[in-house]
Amino acid sequence: MFTRTSLAATLTLLALPAGAQVTTDAGTIDPARIERFFNQKHYSPYAGRNYPSRPLWGEIHLHTSWSPDALAGGTRIGPDDALRYAKGEEITSNTGQKVRLSSPYDFMMVADHSDSLGVMSNVLAGDPNLLTDPTLKQWNEGMNAGGEAATAVVMEMITLQGEGRLPAAVTDNDVQFDMWHKMTEIVEGHNDPGTFTALIGYEWTSNYGGGNNLHRNVVYRDGKNKADMVRPMTTYDSDIPNKLWDWMAAYEDTTGGKVLAVPHNGNLSNGLMFALETPDGQPIDEGWVEARARWEPLYEVSQSKGTSEQHPSLAPTDEFANFEIWDKGNLNVVPKEPGMIDFEYAREALKRGLTLEEKFGTNPFKFGMVGSTDDHTGISSAEENNFFGKFPASEPGPERSDGNAFDFDGRTVKDWQLGASGLMAVWAPENSRTSIWDAMKRKEVYGTTGPRMLVRFFGGWDFVEADALGRNPGAVGYGKGVPMGGDLPPASQGAGAPSFLVGALKDPLSGNLDRIQIIKGWVDAAGAMQEKIYNVAWSGNRAPDAEGNLPLVGDTVDVAHATWTNTIGASELITAWTDPDFDPSLRAFYYARVLEIPTPRWTAYDAAYFTQADFPADATMKVIERAYTSPIWYTPEG
Repeated sequence: MFTRTSLAATLTLLALPAGAQVTTDAGTIDPARIERFFNQKHYSPYAGRNYPSRPLWGEIHLHTSWSPDALAGGTRIGPDDALRYAKGEEITSNTGQKVRLSSPYDFMMVADHSDSLGVMSNVLAGDPNLLTDPTLKQWNEGMNAGGEAATAVVMEMITLQGEGRLPAAVTDNDVQFDMWHKMTEIVEGHNDPGTFTALIGYEWTSNYGGGNNLHRNVVYRDGKNKADMVRPMTTYDSDIPNKLWDWMAAYEDTTGGKVLAVPHNGNLSNGLMFALETPDGQPIDEGWVEARARWEPLYEVSQSKGTSEQHPSLAPTDEFANFEIWDKGNLNVVPKEPGMIDFEYAREALKRGLTLEEKFGTNPFKFGMVGSTDDHTGISSAEENNFFGKFPASEPGPERSDGNAFDFDGRTVKDWQLGASGLMAVWAPENSRTSIWDAMKRKEVYGTTGPRMLVRFFGGWDFVEADALGRNPGAVGYGKGVPMGGDLPPASQGAGAPSFLVGALKDPLSGNLDRIQIIKGWVDAAGAMQEKIYNVAWSGNRAPDAEGNLPLVGDTVDVAHATWTNTIGASELITAWTDPDFDPSLRAFYYARVLEIPTPRWTAYDAAYFTQADFPADATMKVIERAYTSPIWYTPEG
């Protein structure tokens, strides 16, 4: 009950300066409580909140039967069913199995290939006007036969598209534009602001030079009325990325709308994704650097065809770099040559961007990091126990224990090497196209390998350990610093090193948290690119050694039964950390990597469910799921 005595004490407290102590009948009140409860604007810590309070979950890289390679591989789920599935509805997979998400997404973008968008369905149906072309007639027969014959069609289609030799009958711009209008109509019908956002977009599928993956997903801020005004770009127009940027500029000039592009995982580009020249051999210049920085604010760091955060050969001291690595070659599994890997991974690009900024004044690789599946089944499946593969041939079944995901003249990648990976979180204040797109543009996003762990990451100059004690890190984070994707503001007078507030809360359906790491990259005084990994928060009573290395958390996975126990790890981790090696004269970036305890991989779930499945001895059966935040950048003054 509120008494006269407590009222008097309250009035006294309100008159006191911050930090003063006061004694009442109830005893001495801690000065921190005075500051916390009586010097804030409102009693309610949530009153006046104008920042995102929860991440929105979804993806922007799902293919349906409107993508020619997906259709040829047996996908019959179209955009409408794919969006219903993303909203939480149960659908039937391409192989007749019932499938549903563990919980709905907040947003989704169907990213079907703009090349031959929806046209191959007419080939499949046997349109006599199309079957006069001998290649299309062969494809009709192979697709209808299914199995290895259909797979061969997919492989040939990818090869011919990369070489610019697709049959003219399926590259007609007018037909493609008509299909685009039908696509935007379907997407518009699923958009429900405040509940579910259906983003409009497409994949521009450059396989320059025959399988060198330079794909980009183009994401519209706009609705159908503007998206329908300009025909999406195809590789029949050009397969050079800077030509895509020209298309994007023309779209915005014509419509008044807005678009951005998200490059795919660069691990299949054979050194072209972050090269210092254009694919056709032209050196990059100031205009190229500025255009890439403008149009490509994000990068897809994790998806079913591997993770491209960092390659273990480029970071031998990073014990967690060897994760879902695909490094055999490009999309056609053409083997890599020495030096290619250096220009395919996000961390190397982030470092190289600092050197380019010093040269050109603009950082072309100043990107945030996201995940998306790139599944070609119409089913977005990044959950280990709910993985429906990349193509229908790799949907659940005992045969995928030894099937080929890709097979080009005997150069293969196995189905079991596919990852159940790729999800993105967006810190947007509301669930709408404009709000989500704006968050993507400012890079306030992060990617995970599937789990929906909540991650906060802020940078500033005066975060202290006490900032990690509250239950509302967003309030202090936005109040004292910048969120993921931002630039550190100029240091105040007398400021030392930058400090960071970072926290993570586990996915209720996934593993506990092992640790949070902050990864720093910089260019030293001699111009050499450097990186260092700091363990900043961890579970249990472990202690780092003199070099800062932390023992592994342990392992509770029972592979035979595809189970684990959350008896190790933590449900949440949060800390404030200050860079102990800061040099104010050097450009740098920082991002957080959150690691779970080991849990069963989808291969273990398959082996337990399909008793006749026969995975090879080197198939990975455990996974350490993770999240990657967008970086925060530091630029010296002057």
